[in-house]
Amino acid sequence: MERLQKVIAAAGAASRRAAELMITQGRVSVNGEIVSSLGTQVAETDVVAVDGNSLSREEKVYFVLNKPSGVVSTTDDDKGRKTVVDLIHAKERIFPIGRLDFDTTGVLLLTNDGDFNNALIHPRFHVEKEYRVKVAGLIRKETSTKICRGIDLGEFKTKPAKIFDVRYDEDKTSTHLTMIVTEGKYHQIKRVFEAVGHPVLKLRRERFGTVTTEGLKPGGWRRLKPHEIKHLWNLSRFGKTDA
Repeated sequence: MERLQKVIAAAGAASRRAAELMITQGRVSVNGEIVSSLGTQVAETDVVAVDGNSLSREEKVYFVLNKPSGVVSTTDDDKGRKTVVDLIHAKERIFPIGRLDFDTTGVLLLTNDGDFNNALIHPRFHVEKEYRVKVAGLIRKETSTKICRGIDLGEFKTKPAKIFDVRYDEDKTSTHLTMIVTEGKYHQIKRVFEAVGHPVLKLRRERFGTVTTEGLKPGGWRRLKPHEIKHLWNLSRFGKTDA
């Protein structure tokens, strides 16, 4: 027996959190009966349906995409814009792990494994994400130190971060830097630099855990290798790749 929300996530229909919302909204049935309890357990032989559509147990798949600018990090878009799922040729119902903004580029992971998704985006797991950032103005050392210690953004204070490889452009109007964070709240990096008076001009994710986009052109993708999947699981559970 497994929890209903885990079965939905494992089928690639949604992340675990989204599956829980579907259940409480009365969108999920088991053997033809609507259920709304998050504690519901189902057997492998039970027929689970979301919005009337029966789920099938899919093979787990894992991808890395070199996300280009101008693509939304969702499975569909009500404005008709191209999504990251449109770029990957997968028969499984995959979804992005977290999001990158419309104009942000770089490493984006996608899967149909709800447990894997939850392990990598939950704030308690501290998986590193490395970004290359261009901001307006000249960042001073004291400002970088303040950011690294954590910035109060009102509803939350950011966790400690790392900033290095700082350089100014030739005309001394902007700063390029590398930043490593272990969380990924909505528009977090843009909000952090906005808060210290240096709006982000360009943002690219270079690394998610141990995964990069090396060898991938913008819009290019590949399946994650078994050792990469293992490393990400270990990072999420133990904070190191060789646990």
